[in-house]
Amino acid sequence: MPEGHTIHRLAADHNHAFAGRAVRATSPQGKFSDGAALVDGRVLETAEAHGKHLFLGFGDDWVHIHLGLFGKYAFGAGPVPPPTETVRLRLANPDSYADLRGPTTCALITGAEKQAIHDRLGPDPLRPGDDPGKAWQRVSRSRTSVAALLMDQKVVAGVGNVYRAEVLFRHGIDPYRPGRDLTRSEWDGMWADLAALMREGVRNNRIDTVRPEHTPEAMGRPPRVDDHGGEVYVYRRAAMPCHVCGGEIRTAGLAARNLFWCPGCQQR
Repeated sequence: MPEGHTIHRLAADHNHAFAGRAVRATSPQGKFSDGAALVDGRVLETAEAHGKHLFLGFGDDWVHIHLGLFGKYAFGAGPVPPPTETVRLRLANPDSYADLRGPTTCALITGAEKQAIHDRLGPDPLRPGDDPGKAWQRVSRSRTSVAALLMDQKVVAGVGNVYRAEVLFRHGIDPYRPGRDLTRSEWDGMWADLAALMREGVRNNRIDTVRPEHTPEAMGRPPRVDDHGGEVYVYRRAAMPCHVCGGEIRTAGLAARNLFWCPGCQQR
């Protein structure tokens, strides 16, 4: 499932290609035909993201998109080709098009319904003004592991499996440590780090979490080859040596996802 930086990147791409201009909206697949007809020919005023949710604003109407496990976006420029029948939603103008396929959610909602989605989500490290203190109120009272809390979108919106594993490693925090055992300074440090890493993810359209001294060039090691496309410390590196201590990276199931960590660097 795409992490929050991908959704913020999609919002920026929509704003760049379509904001302030009338768009053609169609649903070649047919599953969003009624919603597409209601926004067809209207001006896309803005696109925004909160966690893993994308919102496309057409006045008082919003297209709400959640990619889920299988959703994908394709953007193109120049002459707009005929769409395939798998496209749930196509937005187009004479210069650009965006095709959405396979999302978990693609629905036309009101402003009040949009606000209800925001209200049930936790703060997002990439949303200006979102308060890490709101998440801290829940984390600091919880017996749940910090690794599970970071994946709970009601606590922190936008963090997925990669950022969870990597930020815990970067701060030397055992993933099984209860949230209530964290200090406020540890939480604030992780929040600031998430914000910085995810901003880099938006800029580069990939996740890189290793510090300069641990890059392939600095360490003289081969670059990592993985479909998420970046250099990491522990994610999907089970049974491999840690870049810092040389110990073996571990993996286990937690919160319905695979957790990765280094027992040597992440001690309680």
